[in-house]
Amino acid sequence: MITRNKEKEINEYIRYFPVVGIVGPRQCGKSTVAHHIANKVKNTIYLDLESPSDRARLSDPVLFFSEHKESLICLDEIQFMPELFQVMRGVVDQNKKNGQFLLLGSASPDLLRQSSETLAGRIVYLELTPFALGELKKSDRLTINRLWMRGGFPRSYLAPKEEVSMIWRKNFVRTFLERDLSNFGIGVSPENMRKFWMMCAHLHGQSLNLSNLGNSLSVSHTSVKNYIGVLSGTFMLKVLEPYQANIEKRLKKTPKIYISDTGLLHALLNINNLSELLSHPVAGFSWEGFVLSQLTNTLSGWEFYYLGTADQAEIDFILKKGKHTIAIECKLSKSPVMSRGFFTLINNLKIKEAYVVCPIEGRFPLKKNIDAIGLEKLLEKLKGYK
Repeated sequence: MITRNKEKEINEYIRYFPVVGIVGPRQCGKSTVAHHIANKVKNTIYLDLESPSDRARLSDPVLFFSEHKESLICLDEIQFMPELFQVMRGVVDQNKKNGQFLLLGSASPDLLRQSSETLAGRIVYLELTPFALGELKKSDRLTINRLWMRGGFPRSYLAPKEEVSMIWRKNFVRTFLERDLSNFGIGVSPENMRKFWMMCAHLHGQSLNLSNLGNSLSVSHTSVKNYIGVLSGTFMLKVLEPYQANIEKRLKKTPKIYISDTGLLHALLNINNLSELLSHPVAGFSWEGFVLSQLTNTLSGWEFYYLGTADQAEIDFILKKGKHTIAIECKLSKSPVMSRGFFTLINNLKIKEAYVVCPIEGRFPLKKNIDAIGLEKLLEKLKGYK
């Protein structure tokens, strides 16, 4: 079993909070982590609320929770029974102890809204993502390329061959559209969402234009905003907001969008292997999205932005944490050549630390305060920042 980075944190939160919620996309490993934790905790009850038989055991939740008040009760796919949140609030307040409930949810909007309303001050959330590079034992060029191509969903990454991985990802997309959306209570046409998701794949790493997307789908920009909310709320889409800076340039004000997992991006675009990817026009944007996903999946406490100007100068990512402001550019080349606009923005922002993430192992200087660096090396460095 691949040990997940969040497992230690989850165990600690169970000790300090009455309710711990693990959220994240379907099939990212939440249930596996929960079972692993449950096996180490005395008196654990595990219910999968997608199962009719397990839901039936909660026909009288007050009685069930009362009978198992000394146990850690793990409720998987909690979005199937959002009415339980109100009951849990009473149980938590009555028992007055930590480690009462472990909730797993596939990022349902109902899950987040209901729990925040009824369990405020009683619940803490952790997001479990698909695999991060640091969770894989052997981190070499082959590992990075495999994770980039297949994405981090466990069944996709661990598939015995590329064809099996692709089949899994395409089935994931179909199941999400045809079943998961309705199970989440989201009233969106699966066909419209499929078209929209495909458009997002073609716009991966680019600025968002609501009107253009709406015109392409023959829907209003309000509907497009709703689609974006659905996909980002279920962790299928990342929305990167623009950085606000006081410089003498007209800055872009619209966010950029990324398919959150590059394996899903490649499945949506029907890119079957690394050779096809490297010759595809999306390759550079895919690498950029992969770097973003690894940064967000690995680092905690950082804010992420991008910076772009009307004259097309851009910095892919601006990272902020405490006193640290770091610029990151992504280049799918071992000998990156940077534009004049990039250096100008670095100077205008007075950034003292910048990196160009390339498919290399180590690091070498490009200019004062700007280094070319491998992804793994960058992740190791930034994890040490306070």
